[in-house]
Amino acid sequence: MSEQRIGAPKFTTLGCRLNAYETEAMKELAGQAGLDNAVIVNTCAVTSEAVRKARQEIRRLRRENPEARLIVTGCAAQTEPETFAAMPEVDAVIGNTEKMSPATWGRLAGDFIGETERVLVDDIMSVRETAGHLIDGFGSRSRAYVQVQNGCDHRCTFCIIPFGRGNSRSVPAGVVVEQIKRLVGAGYNEVVLTGVDLTSWGADLPATPKLGDLVMRILRLVPDLPRLRISSIDSIEVDENLMQAIATEPRLMPHLHLSLQHGDDLILKRMKRRHLREDAIRFAEEARRLRPEMTFGADIIAGFPTETEAHFENSLRLVEDCHLTWLHVFPYSPRPGTPAARMPQVNGRSIKDRAARLRAAGEARVAAHLAAQHGREHAVLMEAPRMGRTEQFTEVVFDSDRPEGQIVRARVTGWQGGQLTAA
Repeated sequence: MSEQRIGAPKFTTLGCRLNAYETEAMKELAGQAGLDNAVIVNTCAVTSEAVRKARQEIRRLRRENPEARLIVTGCAAQTEPETFAAMPEVDAVIGNTEKMSPATWGRLAGDFIGETERVLVDDIMSVRETAGHLIDGFGSRSRAYVQVQNGCDHRCTFCIIPFGRGNSRSVPAGVVVEQIKRLVGAGYNEVVLTGVDLTSWGADLPATPKLGDLVMRILRLVPDLPRLRISSIDSIEVDENLMQAIATEPRLMPHLHLSLQHGDDLILKRMKRRHLREDAIRFAEEARRLRPEMTFGADIIAGFPTETEAHFENSLRLVEDCHLTWLHVFPYSPRPGTPAARMPQVNGRSIKDRAARLRAAGEARVAAHLAAQHGREHAVLMEAPRMGRTEQFTEVVFDSDRPEGQIVRARVTGWQGGQLTAA
């Protein structure tokens, strides 16, 4: 019986924005190699739940595509390849380095990988360069994402990601600038710089430049770029030039997402974070002093091992102390292979309750932010005919169509749910 062909490969992405970016790269590589009749799952390893969902998704995809070759890649494939190789649904497992290699996709499109080499996962810690496969235009028609860094040199006790991504590697500034020039030439009005540990950008490059140097260089050399945005940063690593850009460059958007994780010094030490509570507060105060309209998002973990109610209260107070608006709350779950998984765990009910209280605090901060915008005029980047985002990344809805991808001036007339309304 001849093999049924399903045409272009199907991709499923789990996890972070960087994974989504890399999926777009893999689509190009697979297309260039002529791969067909395949399903590729790009996995996440950030929690045990993420790995469980990956296995569940693989089983579902196998049921729906019984004749296709099923290939698993991503962080979970990198950190525990044996888990996925043991699944009867899986034909091949490829690592995070291999998935960005044209040679890998050539092999997959050719005679395929034999039984003795179903697992192509190298030592990620030996990788010294960021994959050079850049995607021009990944994102919406209005906003493009540019990967400038990969990997992480730090070893937070709750995090498995360095073992999935390897050590920190940076894309050279010249390469980044040229890509952004192409994006602006293609009509993009906003570019977002992304990475695993963005503020470590440059540490492995000649002269060890800082993220602020890259930001200033982009704004200087791409004068036609209307809006530059940076994704999640570690505030303790923010350099002087980045603070200068915050203060003096209106094209750098006044919205920062902070990797805070907790508000108690003892828990921060047990997490092996590099900042203390007062460091976070001091940074937020200084950024708002330099740019009064600055808004903050933040990652906060609820129920980290050994966390008491008093420890948690410090996280809760941090929401107000740092003027946080957009919270990403993570109920802690132990990740096998991390030091935190071996620490005394918090009761599951307490974790759930604390996460709910943090989310409620975040919702209150969002409501206050939305109310404060009433009557103000904003430059809104349209993501859809009737929805866009302000400079602070707040969603705005309109009652009539606007040109998608364009920046329009609008006055806020009210708010509903988590969105502003404007005319």
